[in-house]
Amino acid sequence: MYSYILYLAVAAGTLYLIRMLPLSLIRKDIKNKYIRSFLYYVPFVTLAVMTVPAIFYATGSIISGIAGFATGLILAFFDGNLFRVALGSCLAVLLTEWILSLAGYL
Repeated sequence: MYSYILYLAVAAGTLYLIRMLPLSLIRKDIKNKYIRSFLYYVPFVTLAVMTVPAIFYATGSIISGIAGFATGLILAFFDGNLFRVALGSCLAVLLTEWILSLAGYL
């Protein structure tokens, strides 16, 4: 029981420090263009880090995940319409899963 309280206290302290330190230490605007550009891309990188592994492992086979990912990349590069990219990726996964199930891989 004591170890759980200790783990909880360490996690809460770490979370508090991560959120409190930037607010208390940085009071002026950040003028360095490299730091500003780094901070600008942090949300995009975080989203990519959370989504890309889920793309490959959310399907029945990693092969269909790769097919959907590749289709999405190609469609996004040439078209850019989010609805068409999502629809094309879903269709690629569906067709790949169907072909793999017919071939006996699933």
